[in-house]
Amino acid sequence: MTHPQDLGLFDQARAVACGDISSADLLEATLARIAERNPGLNAVAVTFPDESKTMLASAPQGPLHGVPVTVKDMFSLPWRGFHNGTTHEIGPAVASGVFRRLRDAGAVIVGVDNQHELGFGTTGLVSAYGPSGNPWNPAHCSGGSSGGSAAAVGARLVAGSVGSDSGGSTRLPAGWCGVVGLKLTYGALPYDGYPGANSTLSSPGVFGRDSGDARLMAEALLARRLSASDGGSLRVGIVAAPFWDDVDPEVAQACRSALDRSGWHAEDIAVAFAEVAAAAGGVRASVEMSAAAPASVVADLDPLTRGMISYATRIPAVRLVRADRVRARLRHEFSRAFERVDVLAWPTNPAPAPPIASPVVQLPSGPAMPDTGNLRQAVVANLTGVPGISVPVGLHSTGLPIGLQLLAPWGAEAALLDAAAHLEASVGVLANV
Repeated sequence: MTHPQDLGLFDQARAVACGDISSADLLEATLARIAERNPGLNAVAVTFPDESKTMLASAPQGPLHGVPVTVKDMFSLPWRGFHNGTTHEIGPAVASGVFRRLRDAGAVIVGVDNQHELGFGTTGLVSAYGPSGNPWNPAHCSGGSSGGSAAAVGARLVAGSVGSDSGGSTRLPAGWCGVVGLKLTYGALPYDGYPGANSTLSSPGVFGRDSGDARLMAEALLARRLSASDGGSLRVGIVAAPFWDDVDPEVAQACRSALDRSGWHAEDIAVAFAEVAAAAGGVRASVEMSAAAPASVVADLDPLTRGMISYATRIPAVRLVRADRVRARLRHEFSRAFERVDVLAWPTNPAPAPPIASPVVQLPSGPAMPDTGNLRQAVVANLTGVPGISVPVGLHSTGLPIGLQLLAPWGAEAALLDAAAHLEASVGVLANV
């Protein structure tokens, strides 16, 4: 008999709705799975069985009725304010916008996921809870900053989770953990009770084991249907420079092969100013995220995080102006590109997840720290505000997942999910138990 936690989100919701499993039993099975598998993974930072049971008792008959999910440590709950990967309760304990949307969909929040401290990294190594491991190999990084959320779904602790994305923090760990990760359009849902509320880059994101589960999670957060259509006739823009440059050859090959097997009409397309998107995004993200760090917690942060905050306070204002000029041009260029194609495509990460003990990726140009390449691949979606998705398309020779990233116009989450579903039909779905 299939273990309840081995069912996907859609199947869990259907099983509860049909009476094949009671929501109370599903909650207990979820808590038991977390207790069993999480110690070796460190994906879920904290659970709260009593509060989860109270939430279940009053759950409305929504599309996620009685289904346990987790949220990143960036979203406040009525019984716990967000800590943002630190030892401090930074936000007050309130019903955040994300909590309200999940509650109204009938979901049960069963835990808070581990994350990179203050969101300042793409590895998941620096956290008050310790590093989170990869579900395909716990000795490797899960990614950041929403690494715990991606790992929790990949390891089947839960079938759905919520993260956030200020520079790739949903898509990047999804790529490393072999799950579907969807960054929502900027400003698409209420931001209260979320440190991204004062950011011009940040957006919540969702994780699922496949596109159908991610669609269900996204519908809950957006509070609207994302009707499915045939994703087989899309026009895809291949933005070679800089997103296919200096990428692990196996990663590039897996992504190219997935696009070839999709049968989509693909064309090479140039996006002016894309080569400076990482620099502009790095300036913007550093300043915004540092400004959101309360002075009262800085002394207790990891030295690396403190150094990044100190650096951000010294960035001249003229650089911020230049970054915003780059962003304005990128938005214009993206608008033009989406007149020609439906989605843009390139690898999610330039290389597979590195070991926790030696967090260095191997690129054609040589060994490199992960953040630089990851930011290059991802932050352009945050600068332009568009939705983006990472879809697993294969395994590296290291046994670790490879993700393909797709971006679409503002509000076109449904098109990305349609594309992901078509890729899954063409390439297959990774299944890590």
